[in-house]
Amino acid sequence: MTAMPRTDSRRDLAALVAGRTPLVVVETADEDYAVELVRSTVSGPGALVQRRVFRWSVTSGLERVDQDLGGAQAHNADPSTLLRSLFDAAPPSVYVLLDFHPYLDDPVTVRLLKELCQHFERSGRTLVLVSHALRLPPELAHLAASFVVDFPDAEERRAIVSRVGEEWTQTTGRLPMLDQEVTQRVVANLSGLSRGDVERLARTAVFDDGALDASDLPEVMRAKHALLARDGILEFELDTVPMSQVAGMTHLKRWLALRRPAFDRSAPHLRPPKGVLLLGVQGCGKSMAAKAAAGLLGVPLLRLDMAAVHDKYVGESERRLRDAVATAEVMAPCVVWIDELEKALDASDGDAGASRRVLGTLLTWLQERDAPVFVVATANDVTRLPPELVRKGRFDEIFFVDLPDDATRAQVAAVHCAAHGLTLDADEAGRLVAASQGCSGAEIEQAVVSATFAAYAQGAALTAAHVEAELRATTPLSVVMAEKVAQLRAWAAPRTVPAG
Repeated sequence: MTAMPRTDSRRDLAALVAGRTPLVVVETADEDYAVELVRSTVSGPGALVQRRVFRWSVTSGLERVDQDLGGAQAHNADPSTLLRSLFDAAPPSVYVLLDFHPYLDDPVTVRLLKELCQHFERSGRTLVLVSHALRLPPELAHLAASFVVDFPDAEERRAIVSRVGEEWTQTTGRLPMLDQEVTQRVVANLSGLSRGDVERLARTAVFDDGALDASDLPEVMRAKHALLARDGILEFELDTVPMSQVAGMTHLKRWLALRRPAFDRSAPHLRPPKGVLLLGVQGCGKSMAAKAAAGLLGVPLLRLDMAAVHDKYVGESERRLRDAVATAEVMAPCVVWIDELEKALDASDGDAGASRRVLGTLLTWLQERDAPVFVVATANDVTRLPPELVRKGRFDEIFFVDLPDDATRAQVAAVHCAAHGLTLDADEAGRLVAASQGCSGAEIEQAVVSATFAAYAQGAALTAAHVEAELRATTPLSVVMAEKVAQLRAWAAPRTVPAG
C-alpha cells in the first residue's frame, strides 16, 4: 500500500494543475507514490481540483486510475500513438507518463509534446512526466514546471517499518520482535532515502530473523551508505577521527567546541553555525580536521564530490548538485565536507557556463539553507576561488592552516611513530622536530612510513634514527614551492583566522 501524500505536496501540485501548467516534470524514485499523489490531488472526494487521471507506461499502455474501466489500452503503448490520441481527448484530464525520458530524443515525439502543450487552452489536459531523472529539450523547457517529491518524514518512515512488521506477521503467523529503541534509531537513520528504499531496508532487517534489534543497525547503515553513494556525488565517510588526534589547530578546535551546543540543539535559542572554509598549505591536516569536526559535533560526515557533479547535458550539473544538497538537508544534522573546492569550480572553455551555474547553485544553498548542515570546505589555492565564495555569509569563518610549529610537529611525529610501534623519548622527539623543519604533517607521516621500509631492509627494528634520516632526505613542499607558500601566507594574514 502506498502512503497517503502529505497535504503540502498535494496543495503545491494542485496549484500547478489549477494554474493551467501544461507539462509537469517529477524526478523521483518513488514512482508509485508520485502516481498516488497525482490521483489523490485531482480526483475523488478529497481532491483539491477535479480531473480525470490516466497512467501510461510503454509496457501497459494507457489506463484510467481514478476509476476501474477494465484495464489498460494496450494499443496506446506506442508513445507517438498515445500523444496523437490525446489531441482529441476530453474533458480536462491529467496524464501521468512513466519513464518517458528515452523518447525525448525523438524529434517527432518532442514536436507532439510541444503541440499538446500549446493547445492546452483548448484541451485543458496536463501531462505529468515521472522518471528517476529527466532532461527536457529546450523546445519544451519553457512550457514545463518542475515538481519535487519530498523524502518521507519520520512519521512516514515509522509507518513503513510498522507495515513491514505487519507483513511479517501475515507471512509467518508470528509477531516480530521490534525493539522500540532500535526501531526509533532505524527510523532516524533511514532519513534521506526514498520510500521504496526505506521499505526494502526495513524488510531486509525484519525478514532476516523476525526481529529488529541492535545487531541490525550496522547492516542498515552500510546499506544506506551504499544507496546514497550510487551516483558518486554524496558519500558517507565512515572513518571520522576524534579531534584529539588532530595536532595543533587550537583556535579551530575551540571555535567548534563553542558552537556545538547550537549545532546539537542543546541550546535551541542559538542559531546553528553554517560552516568553515579551511585554507592552507597542502598536507597540513585540513582534511583530517573536516573528519574530526563531525566527530566533535557528534553527527554523520558526508563527503560532497563537486567534481562528480558535472554532466555533459545543460542543466544536469545543477540538478545533480541540488539533489545532493537536498539529501544532505534531509540527513541533518550532519557535516558536509567539500575537499579541494577550487578544483571543482574551475571553469573550462568548453563547459558552456556549467561551472558558473554550479557555483551559483552552491552559493545560493550556502547562503539560504536553514537545516543544521555544517559545511567544512577545504582549499589549497585561494587565487582560484571566486570572490563571492569567500565573503562573509557563505561561511561563518575562514581559517588558515599553516605549516605545523615545533610542538605540533613533535605531536605528529609521536603519533605516527607510535602507530608503528616506536615510542619516542624527549631527546629523540627533539631531533625529529629539528629534522622536520618546514615539513607538513603529511610529509612527516610519509617519512615514518619510508623509515619502516628502510628498517625492514636492514633487518632491524624501526628507530628514531631511521625516521630522522628520511626527514633529512626530504625536501619539503614549503621549500620546493617557497614563493607560492609565501604568497598564500601574505594573502591569509589580514583576511583569515589562524587555525593553530
